[in-house]
This record gives sequence, structure tokens and C-alpha cells, in this order.
Amino acid sequence: MDNSEYLSKERLKEIKEELEDLKTNKRKEVAERLEYAKSLGDLSENSEYDEAQDQQSFLEERILHLEDITRRAVVITGHKGDKVGIGSSVKIKKISSGETKEYKIVGPEEVDVSNGKISNHSPIGMALIGKKKGEEIKALGPNGELHYKIIDIS
Repeated sequence: MDNSEYLSKERLKEIKEELEDLKTNKRKEVAERLEYAKSLGDLSENSEYDEAQDQQSFLEERILHLEDITRRAVVITGHKGDKVGIGSSVKIKKISSGETKEYKIVGPEEVDVSNGKISNHSPIGMALIGKKKGEEIKALGPNGELHYKIIDIS
């Protein structure tokens, strides 16, 4: 399986900015909070200290996660060719009802279904990758198998 993290240039920039803020500002804030909590005395019954430790743990996990994403990042440069790929916008028609939908295929970090952005790892995304205009696809949905026809790729 491909271990790459597909991102738009804008999303990669956002992640790098968040990572920098976490490493510089947030780490300092948490360290100060830990020092303050230690100064309050008995650590065995110090809820301030426990909360600061939990915050530090969460912060370090988030930093590791974002560092991993940036290491595996591949910037999506847009769609090229006549096959669906990451970065493609695809118009599909549900064969049973004739209902049309338009999706943009993105990496998991950019999914926003309400704005038509679906993951290349989603059932529909996986079914669409590599297909051409006019082809039919099958994808497993929450209520069973769905059948679509690709109307357009851009």
C-alpha cells in the first residue's frame, strides 16, 4: 500500500505552520505550566500537575503525527490525463436514480465531504481511481453496493 500522504500545497503549508507553532510556542507554554504545577507542592495530589502532564502528552503526540505527515507528504499538483487520480474532480451519476454528484479526490488529511472532497481511501474514491469517463464503478456504501457511471473528469 502506498504510504504517501497526498496534500494540496495549501494544506501542507497549514500543517507545517501548526507544527512550528506547537514546537516553539505551545511546548514553552506547557513547560511553564508544568513548572508552575510543580511549585504548588505535593505532586501525588496535584490535579494541576496531572492536567499539565496530559496536555504535554497530547502535544507531543500531535507533533509526532504532524512530523510523520510532512515526511510522507506528496503535493497534489492537479489532474492530468483522462483517468481519475488524486486531485481529480469527478462527476458521477448514480445508475439506479440518475442522481449526479461531483467529488474531488483528495488525501485523508483534506477530506471534507460536505464540500465534495472525498479520500482516495474511501470506497468511492478507491473505485474511481484509474477509471475513465464513461466507465461504471461499484462501491460498497453503508446500505450496500452502489453503482455509478463517470460523467466527467477534470
